Amino acid sequence: MAISPSVDHSTIKHDQGKDSGVIQIGVIGYGYWGPNIVRNFHGQEQSRVVAVCDKSASALKRLRHAYPQMSTTDDCDELLKATDIDAIAIVTPVWTHFELAKAALENGKHVFVEKPFTCTADQAEQLIEIADRKNLKIMVDHTFLFTGAVQQMRKLIETGTLGELYYYDSTRVNLGLFQHDVNVLWDLAPHDLSIMDYLLKKKPEAIVATGERHLNGVADIAFLTLYYPNNMIGHINVNWLSPVKVRTTLIGGEKKMLVWNDLEADEKIKIYDKGVQMTTGEGVYELLVSYRSGDMWAPRVEQVEALKVEAAYFVDCIRNNKAPFNDGVAGLRVVRILEAADRSLQEKGKIFQL
Repeated sequence: MAISPSVDHSTIKHDQGKDSGVIQIGVIGYGYWGPNIVRNFHGQEQSRVVAVCDKSASALKRLRHAYPQMSTTDDCDELLKATDIDAIAIVTPVWTHFELAKAALENGKHVFVEKPFTCTADQAEQLIEIADRKNLKIMVDHTFLFTGAVQQMRKLIETGTLGELYYYDSTRVNLGLFQHDVNVLWDLAPHDLSIMDYLLKKKPEAIVATGERHLNGVADIAFLTLYYPNNMIGHINVNWLSPVKVRTTLIGGEKKMLVWNDLEADEKIKIYDKGVQMTTGEGVYELLVSYRSGDMWAPRVEQVEALKVEAAYFVDCIRNNKAPFNDGVAGLRVVRILEAADRSLQEKGKIFQL
C-alpha cells in the first residue's frame, strides 16, 4: 500500500528539516498509546510528524480523521527508509521493538521506543552499540520520569529531606488491560523500575519475584522485591485482577516519609514528619524506642503533561547532540531486572543476584 494521502515525498527533503531545525518524525503504531505520541510530537515547535504506519485500516482511518494532511501507510519500511524522516517513534508490542529499532538505526534514524525497551538484554545491548557507532539517540519512553511528582520526589531525595532511605513500596493495580504477549511484570513494573532507577543512587543487588497466572497463560498478579545495599529494600505489587485502580507509592526515610498517590488531582505528594528512633538504655539489653509524629505537608507539584515534556526533551537531545537520561542504557537496566524477575517467577520466588 502506498503512502496516502498522495503526497510527493520528493518535495519533503530530509535536509529541509535540518536546515529549519525541525525534526521530522515517523510514528510506527497508532493503537492505544500511538495517538498520544503523534499529538505530542506534532504539537512541538521543533518537530513534526510527517507519516504514521499501522497495520490496522481502522487505526489509519482514525488518524486521517484527526490529521487529514498527515501521510499514512501500512508498510513500516516506507518510514524506516524514507529520506525525509529524522527519527522513528516505535509504539508497538515489545516483541517488535528490536527489529524495528535496529532497522531505524541502520537507516540513520534516531529512535524513540515504547517501554519496555526490548525483550532481552542482548537485544538492548545490540541497539546501544549501533546507536553509539552511528552517533544516534535512543530514548526509552519512561513517561513517569517527566511528571511533576517524580521530579519533586527526586528533589526531596537529593536535598536529603527524607534522610537515608529505608524502602520504596509501590502498588500499581487495576482491572486489565490484559496483554497476551507479556505478563503483568513486563506490562506494569517498568514504570516503577524506571522511577527507582532514576530516583535512587544505589542499584539493586538481588531480586525475588512471585506471582501467578489465572486466565490467559501469563502471570496476571506479581510481587517484586529488590534488595539494595545498606538494607534498602524495594517492593512492587502489580495486578491486572484488582477491582479498584490504585497508584500509590510509599518512600520511607530516616528523617521523613513520603506518600505519592498518582490518582489524586491536587495533593499528589504528601510528606509526613514521622519516624522511629532507637536508643540504648542503661541496661545491656534495654532498647528505648521513641516515635516521632509531626506535621504533614503537601509540596507544590507542577501540573504538566509528562509526554509533552518528554517529546520536547527528545527533540532537544537530537538537535543539541545530548545524551538522554532515559537512554538505551537506562532501558537496558530495566530489561535486565525484568529478565531476572521472570526467572525468579518461574522458580517460585528463587532469589537471583543482579
